[in-house]
Amino acid sequence: MIVSRLAYPLNGALRQLAQQAARNNNNIVRRQMSGIVYRSGAFKPKPEEMPFGLFAILCAVIPGLFVGATISKNVANFLEENDLFVPSDDDDDED
Repeated sequence: MIVSRLAYPLNGALRQLAQQAARNNNNIVRRQMSGIVYRSGAFKPKPEEMPFGLFAILCAVIPGLFVGATISKNVANFLEENDLFVPSDDDDDED
């Protein structure tokens, strides 16, 4: 019931915004993606690549792994200290 009371004014406001956008449509600059060829049909040059791409990936992944491992270790210690989750000793294979 409350949602239906709120929906009518919101729909009216959205209609007004759409009408204003339609009136001001001439002021919008549209960007056109041209792809890999020029209008003449010639291919555009290949974009420049970063020479240290693999290095950048390693610089992002390795610290992320260390931070994730540290967080999980701290959470596991917290759970064990507060007796929320304690691994059982029965899992050891002592024959």
